[in-house]
Amino acid sequence: MTLPRVYAITDRRLTGLSHAEQVRRLAAGGIRLIQLREKESSPRAFYEDAREAVAIARMLGVTVLINDRVDIALAVDADGVHLGQDDLPPEKARVLLGPNRLIGFSTHSLAQALAADALPVDYIAIGPIFATRTKENPDPVVGVETVRTVRAHIRKPLVAIGGITLETAPEVLAAGANAVAVIADLLSAPDITARARQYVETLAVLP
Repeated sequence: MTLPRVYAITDRRLTGLSHAEQVRRLAAGGIRLIQLREKESSPRAFYEDAREAVAIARMLGVTVLINDRVDIALAVDADGVHLGQDDLPPEKARVLLGPNRLIGFSTHSLAQALAADALPVDYIAIGPIFATRTKENPDPVVGVETVRTVRAHIRKPLVAIGGITLETAPEVLAAGANAVAVIADLLSAPDITARARQYVETLAVLP
């Protein structure tokens, strides 16, 4: 899997916008990989919003993953899922999703990343790299050096997540991440589309 350098994750609490509208604004700024993350809506409400978001993404050439919910990913025909340590095991998700949909998997240590490298997932996420304010009970910060260490020990594409900003993204990518996943620094901007474009253009010129 070839990851774009910036990977956006939606958050309705930060934006007050539907997932579909967030996808529209992020895509207008050049983002091509977006995860829909929903922790508060009912499954039915999330399904409806995700279905609209996926329809918009299809028109705009954007890949959309669903956080946690394999059932909703299948129901809305998303491109795949992103799973955490306490979600459905990736092996079972792969059986349900088939060989062509994408599966990402969160890890928070070298040991977890090593274990994930042997699983049927398309990329591994490591974090939080820095302190984050988008999770109520975040895992301990792992730091940029952990990105470097994990990169040296795994084969799969690596996504760094957690408190990353446009200023710190180059350092994280230089440490070996294939992509940076960003929430707050994108979605808290007065103009999400302009901020997304700034990310895409800035990271595109990095070595």
